Amino acid sequence: MPRSRNAPAPAYVLHRYDWSETSLILDIFSREQGRITVAAKGAKRPYSQLRPVLLPFQRLLVAASRPSRDETADVLTLRSAEWAGGGPMLSGAALFSGFYLNELLMKLLARHDPHPVLFDAYAASMPALAAADDTLTQAALRAFEIVLLREIGLLPQLDRLTGNGAALAADAAYQLRPELGLIAQAQGEAPLAGRQLLALQQALDAGEMGRLQRLCADNLPALKTTLRGLLHYHLGSPRLRTRDVMIDAQQLMDRPSPRG
Repeated sequence: MPRSRNAPAPAYVLHRYDWSETSLILDIFSREQGRITVAAKGAKRPYSQLRPVLLPFQRLLVAASRPSRDETADVLTLRSAEWAGGGPMLSGAALFSGFYLNELLMKLLARHDPHPVLFDAYAASMPALAAADDTLTQAALRAFEIVLLREIGLLPQLDRLTGNGAALAADAAYQLRPELGLIAQAQGEAPLAGRQLLALQQALDAGEMGRLQRLCADNLPALKTTLRGLLHYHLGSPRLRTRDVMIDAQQLMDRPSPRG
């Protein structure tokens, strides 16, 4: 039986803004409605049941709909929200990684455009981020970026050349360019192995997020460079805000402590 339009659905809070002394405006990533903006009336009141629930990186069940007096309103009204289980809250460096994923979704997803595969990939990324292991975190970020680019139509097929559709050779090297797609490796550029690209495409087609993360862990430097170039090209900006904050924080931690 199909779910009622106003029935609670899985969702995550991406960002929250103060609306008034007692209320919030939330950016929500819903599995069934995509990225939506909702008004959470009274959520800031001390005894509001919503106050301890509307937290980032926690899986929720959320019901939201347009106000009855305005069926064309872009900002929906939050009807209910409850915790739907999940891992511990992200902390430390994992928080920056989580907010990085949220910023990507807010910048690249159109509102009211459902992406259930991408939602599931986001949910599958949370345990890796919470593990506090840098390799697992970086692999989860790269895997999510790949799924995101594919879901919004910005990732070419990884098992064939973009220009002529020729199948990749497992033992050859290739390059993924924002303006050209997948091409044979150019001189002096970080290569992507044909064998790895073929495996990535197979994992994508099978919807195997765990396998995709493991494959990304095997070639992090080249994938990080390639995917960063693709994302910056399509975002139209040189750097994301969360990346700036991460760099500043790392520089602060690396700075020698003043001697007493």
